[in-house]
Amino acid sequence: GACRARCRRRSGSGRRAAAQGRIAMSLRRALRSGVAAVCIAGVAAPAAVGVAQAAASASPLQVRTGQGKDFSHIEFRWAGGARMTSRRDGQVLTVAFSRDAKPDIAELRAMPPRWVKKAEARHVNGRLEIAFTLTDDADAKVGVADGAPFVNFFKAPDKPATAVAAAAPERTRPNPIPANGAIKVSAEKAGLAVTLNFDFAAPAGAAVFRRGEAIWIVFDAAARLDAGAIPASSAQYSKVQALRGAGYSALRVVAPEATLAMAQAHGSRWSVTLGPRSEGRFDAIRLARDLNSNPAALTAVVAGASPVVWIDDPAVGDRLMVVAALGPAKGMPGRREYVDVAVLPSAQGLAAEVRAPDLAVNVQGDLVQIGRPKGLSLSLASAEGLATAQGAGDLAAASLPSLISPDWAKTAPHGFLKQYEALFNAMAVEAGTGSPGAPAPHKARMAMVRFLIGHDLAFEAIGMLNAAARADQTLMGDAEFRGLRGAARTMAGRYKEAEADLSTAVLSDDPSAALWRSLIAAKAGNWEDARAKYAEGQRAFADFSPVWRARFARSAAEASLALGDYVGAGASMNQALTQGVGPEEQLETRLVQAKLLAATGDKKRALAVFQAVARAPIEKVSAPALLYASQIQLETGVITPSQAASTYGQVRYRWRGDATELETIRALGSLYLDQGKYREALEALRSAGQRLPDLPEAVLLQNDLYSAFRGLFLDGLADGLQPIQALALFYDFKDMTPIGAEGDQMVRNLVRRLVDVDLLDQAAELLKYQVDNRLDGIPKAQVATDLATIYLMARKPEAALQAINESRSTLLPNALNAERRVVTARALVSLGRLEAAGEIIEADTSREAQDIRAEVAWKGKTWPQAGGLYEKALGERWKSPAILAADEEGKLLRAGVAYSLADDDASLARLRGRYQGFIEAARNPEALRVALAGVGEGVVGRADFSRATADTQTFAGWVARMKQRFRDKPSPTGPAPTRQASAAAAKG
Repeated sequence: GACRARCRRRSGSGRRAAAQGRIAMSLRRALRSGVAAVCIAGVAAPAAVGVAQAAASASPLQVRTGQGKDFSHIEFRWAGGARMTSRRDGQVLTVAFSRDAKPDIAELRAMPPRWVKKAEARHVNGRLEIAFTLTDDADAKVGVADGAPFVNFFKAPDKPATAVAAAAPERTRPNPIPANGAIKVSAEKAGLAVTLNFDFAAPAGAAVFRRGEAIWIVFDAAARLDAGAIPASSAQYSKVQALRGAGYSALRVVAPEATLAMAQAHGSRWSVTLGPRSEGRFDAIRLARDLNSNPAALTAVVAGASPVVWIDDPAVGDRLMVVAALGPAKGMPGRREYVDVAVLPSAQGLAAEVRAPDLAVNVQGDLVQIGRPKGLSLSLASAEGLATAQGAGDLAAASLPSLISPDWAKTAPHGFLKQYEALFNAMAVEAGTGSPGAPAPHKARMAMVRFLIGHDLAFEAIGMLNAAARADQTLMGDAEFRGLRGAARTMAGRYKEAEADLSTAVLSDDPSAALWRSLIAAKAGNWEDARAKYAEGQRAFADFSPVWRARFARSAAEASLALGDYVGAGASMNQALTQGVGPEEQLETRLVQAKLLAATGDKKRALAVFQAVARAPIEKVSAPALLYASQIQLETGVITPSQAASTYGQVRYRWRGDATELETIRALGSLYLDQGKYREALEALRSAGQRLPDLPEAVLLQNDLYSAFRGLFLDGLADGLQPIQALALFYDFKDMTPIGAEGDQMVRNLVRRLVDVDLLDQAAELLKYQVDNRLDGIPKAQVATDLATIYLMARKPEAALQAINESRSTLLPNALNAERRVVTARALVSLGRLEAAGEIIEADTSREAQDIRAEVAWKGKTWPQAGGLYEKALGERWKSPAILAADEEGKLLRAGVAYSLADDDASLARLRGRYQGFIEAARNPEALRVALAGVGEGVVGRADFSRATADTQTFAGWVARMKQRFRDKPSPTGPAPTRQASAAAAKG
């Protein structure tokens, strides 16, 4: 402290004389430093004092330290300003100022920040210098910010290597052919499909395509394909023929037309599945006219392309052009006919029939260019192709841009696939008619889009439209393009994207677009908007098919129902019920009708309808019907909560992927909360994750989840759990902790409970997570201070110092800085660094600092000072008859021992006279009796004091005081709501 003294044990009058000399010296030093009252009180009989406040430093210079992840920051704030210069000598950086001061750098000396070994202040020719010794791996930079000079310390960058490595040779693919030159082909059968596996020594390029009666499997390695282990024929194929040529090996598999191929790459293995359907996905290869080439050519983008190989087809006798490629799978979704070449449909790679003898194929990286010396003839392949292309335009546009014409769903006499192929070939021909600067027309493409939308192939239609928009940006202003893409996106459940299309200016007056917007608004829970848009779209209502009329009317009924307009809901229901649609649509309408009955109070009829719909073999309607029926049964007492929870659990896993799933999870979570099953409730609510985020039910579910978590850990619903149970629950769901004051208060509430039951390690871990992951600046420093306090309570002073050091900041308020210095000083005392601890609190007159000063004197065996400080801390406690608290008893014990060891009989007698009556009711009366008896009266010897000084009551008293401080710290969020309100919020 300010009146530190170094005492040696003396006896008799010599000791008293030395003490008097020290008193005089301390008094003079105290007068100079402005803390005379403290020093006098520390060596004389104590007087009653109030709670001391931290004294403001008289120095014109404040040294502030901040700690970041990658640097340490030391800032010098001068009253009146000062210039700073610097010099570097090895690892010693010296900063010099244009004026002198006596800065407080006790904390820098006691706990140097990262990348600093030590700091030392010097006064040279009336100027202040501070020398920093850097660690071996550190560097530093000086500067000025906001008028304050600063130094940043950080890890020095690694020195560049002196030797320069030789440039690596160009890398090539590893050789995929095994040492024996053979690739063994294996077969696996699963249901109606068979999978052929090809295991190479390294990844190989592959091409899989159909030509006529055969499926070709080609690899860019001239290995011997050993197909002896696979069946010679099966239901999927009738013949397998192995071929090998320059740079390739292949299997030609004769297979029925209904057999489809799917290719998959797994490292160095290729798997080709042959079956009645292809469930695999592949990226579509983009093949288009090369606008940068003259003469005309085609360019395909084939990622991981191999050099072109030319294969003679033994069945036809002509040549095939094949470009294999590395996985993952990428292929051509359909055949592309040109005069000079026909590109074959493929599941992997690129293959084509060659019609021109001088056809040239050039592979450069991922680009494959197909051309001829005088250019390709990119025109119609034949009169038959011309007729097909003209026939593709029969799907005429509807009368309104967003209308789906009922005629589009009609299938041509020659069948769906033939019509699809005709439309696709027409698109291919149309794509080849463009020229540089003039995009190809899109008449055939829009015909294909109408065909796809008419057959409910929304995703395919979206892909076609997006590709058209990339090729011709002017389409973005076309009303039909925007209307059909908006309709397709709505059908696909992409409501936000659909709304962007349907809300464009070109569709502002389109009643058909208004109906789609009504449906989108209902899906988003914007009920008022849904009703308004439905009314706007009535002019186009009759032009849609009965199915879409029923769907639009049903969504309008749901909107009116949500708004409490039961009359309007009934009118829209009547519209939906009279459309003459199929059974599935009728069941969905009846489901909404039952909701209306339940809302109007007719629970009995509603339950009957729900139960009838629940028996339907269509899960899409039976699952929600079962949910709603069980909710009515629970509400009316027909079933118990346990039975309801069982039903909800069945529905939850029986139907997934739409609002029904989210509604079921909400109902289950609410049921668990009502039963006090908090973990089950949180697990149920969180199980939905971020699924279906565009649905209004998703927002409600997330609100339920956070309300439940908030009610548990902010409003006290979890207080009934054991602290360790509450902690486990919090850890399992800590990702739901809100950012800001509410989240911090949740943690504080839990920490308080853990500290109360001495689960200090768990409390520290909780706060450390906050410090490391959630907080910055002043909040981080505040929580880190609490963390350091808990470390001290757990007798971990090193960890306490680390928590303080890693949360340093130059922007902390004075009160928080004072608190952190006290915590730092107490940690240093625990580590035996008494002089450093005394320096840090030298100017602090608070109660905590006085206690630390007494601890420093006690551990430093300066008994007269220790006795005086402990007695001063007790004040006039002797005047109150109440039993001594633990920390008061510890201070009295130490005061008596210190006076005895200092041979201060007068002070000991005074202490004994005042506190004799407290001995019998004390927690440790024998130790207290020994301490107050003294050595000279023959009652006890000096050896007895070893037992008294080993007492831990002082520490236990400080711990009790800290626990109370955690209880009393005010909430940053204000008063918490009642538990009833929390429970209501959790239920939604």
